Amino acid sequence: MWVWTFMWPKYSGSPDLCALLSCSKVTSVSNVLKNFEAIPSFAAPSGGRLSDSMVAEFEEAGVLVLRDFVSTKACDALRARAAELVAEFDPSDVRSVFSTTEQTQLDDDYFIESGDKIRFFLESDAFADDGNLRQEKEHCLNKMGHAMHDLDPVFDGFSRNPDLAEVAKRVGFTDPVILQSMYIFKPPNIGGEVVCHQDSTYIYTEPESCVGFWFALEDATLENGCMQFIPGGHKMPLKQRNYRGSDGKLVTETLDDSPWPEENKLPAEAPAGTLVIFDGRSPHLSAANRSSKSRHAYTLHVIDGGCHYPASNWLQRSEDLPLRGFAEG
Repeated sequence: MWVWTFMWPKYSGSPDLCALLSCSKVTSVSNVLKNFEAIPSFAAPSGGRLSDSMVAEFEEAGVLVLRDFVSTKACDALRARAAELVAEFDPSDVRSVFSTTEQTQLDDDYFIESGDKIRFFLESDAFADDGNLRQEKEHCLNKMGHAMHDLDPVFDGFSRNPDLAEVAKRVGFTDPVILQSMYIFKPPNIGGEVVCHQDSTYIYTEPESCVGFWFALEDATLENGCMQFIPGGHKMPLKQRNYRGSDGKLVTETLDDSPWPEENKLPAEAPAGTLVIFDGRSPHLSAANRSSKSRHAYTLHVIDGGCHYPASNWLQRSEDLPLRGFAEG
């Protein structure tokens, strides 16, 4: 799936990493970033059977867009189920905020312990000066996570289907397991910015195996904060590593403080029903949503069950809810 070169010495202070060396795909930005005119995009193939050219494009860019992968009917059904779960959520009981700019969740047990639960996280701009929500509850949420795919039958059915299993196989997985699910609300007017990052920072395995499967449940445009990627950036080193410190709190350690080459970013505008697949090292971001339209999306993060999953990773699950792959049931 990837070509690995040994580059970096052991990350200082980070637990559970390779004893002497860590794996990096490529080191020089100038060597990996090409002049991509657009993110590779194709009509979804029948049965999820990616062609050799699609796989080659994914391996080159680190991201692949598949239009019409799921039906709008399936998208609407998942949105309807999310709305039912939101209706049961009482924000007066829990006011946990998720923000990539302020990183408030790093000291939040409600977030840290959510790996095997269904929990709700508000936008940092959700509250008015009087402490009340500034708009409807469903329009104040940042996301819901992180185990809907295992705990809710509607999400389970959406997440596990033969087409998606075939895509996972074609991009190189031998034992794919779904680690987490996230329902992203990106609400109108207050949808928060997501700064440039790599998902392998948070979903780390040895060797690295994380791949994101992102479904547009509504049209995602530049206006409402669509995803943006730096194609080819997945060949750059891992810039940060997030893990549990000795006190149980989350730590994000900087491994490479060079700036992101955001001048190379390209938008991944996606009509509802689109699947965007991206390598765990692929740098991506999204702007704030200040439009009147929401941008609902659903994300699965998949890792290979044959890789080592460190006990220091933030997302941990109880033995009562073991990881599963794409097989139903």
